[in-house]
Amino acid sequence: MNQPATPATATPSVILTGDRPTGPLHLGHYVGSLRNRVTYQHDYQQFIMLADSQALTDNMEDTGKVHRNVVEVALDYLAVGIDPAKSTILIQSQIPELAELTFYYLNMVTVARLERNPTVKQEIVLRGFERDIPAGFLTYPASQAADISAFKATLVPVGEDQIPMIEQTNEIVRKFNRLANRDILVECKALVPEIGRLPGIDGKAKMSKSLGNTINLGASAEEITAAVKKVYTDPLHLRVQDPGHLEGNVAFIYLDAFDPEKAALEEMKAHYVRGGLGDSVVKKRLEVVLQEMLAPIRARREEFAKDKGQVMQILKEGTAKAREVAARTADEVKAALGLSYF
Repeated sequence: MNQPATPATATPSVILTGDRPTGPLHLGHYVGSLRNRVTYQHDYQQFIMLADSQALTDNMEDTGKVHRNVVEVALDYLAVGIDPAKSTILIQSQIPELAELTFYYLNMVTVARLERNPTVKQEIVLRGFERDIPAGFLTYPASQAADISAFKATLVPVGEDQIPMIEQTNEIVRKFNRLANRDILVECKALVPEIGRLPGIDGKAKMSKSLGNTINLGASAEEITAAVKKVYTDPLHLRVQDPGHLEGNVAFIYLDAFDPEKAALEEMKAHYVRGGLGDSVVKKRLEVVLQEMLAPIRARREEFAKDKGQVMQILKEGTAKAREVAARTADEVKAALGLSYF
């Protein structure tokens, strides 16, 4: 199994991470963030945000989808081993101080700077907004700065494509601290995992809920079998005896991410490259690995799902705890801005 990115600091750190609740989580989330969160929670103060407010920036036509998936994503968190006694799980929309901080931070960034953010530019293209960009979507960097700074997070696990968002957060933090003439907010560092995004089973794009090329963490045994059959391999590997290629071969990318038998995997790779190993054998191994890994996750998820009221109670308690932290930061920010009157 790959090792999580190691926080580059010896002092106690605060980690903020989270997901947009727009659908069930999948293998891409697991390898890119979830299993690292399970590791981090033992050594760091970790806040995990269900970013439902942010999800509405491009889902206002279907707010029910966001609402429904808050509990579904929370179930995935609990199923993979995130412990609410060690990690604070919170719902973004239930902490109004985050929206309040966003409003203040918007006065510290220009529209031109928001539009130049590479991550925002890329997402605008992917969603086909052109100039019809929801204002809430465009201003997401300020919202993320509010989320991070509210908890004074020093480490934020992100993929490489999200690094510009972290840079803009730090720009806002520095500008505010200069305005306040003292360090109230703290800068953060991007924590990039060794394995970032997984390609989808089709091999054509990242694994994405919207593209339908995922294997969900709660997938049934039958769904896993069906998905593995569709996994993209090497289109030039037409006969078993032909040499195969590893680059872009999704089956081997997944095995690299999840197969615990690394020595055996290296032998399989060598055999495939020199020829004489069929794709069906590779996929059979991949199915075994995924079935063994996802079976206990699925079982825990089903157990937690029997009492969704208890899951909601976990979210309520985590959100209340997180709000206390965010409220203290908001009070400091307002005082620095001269907005404390009573």
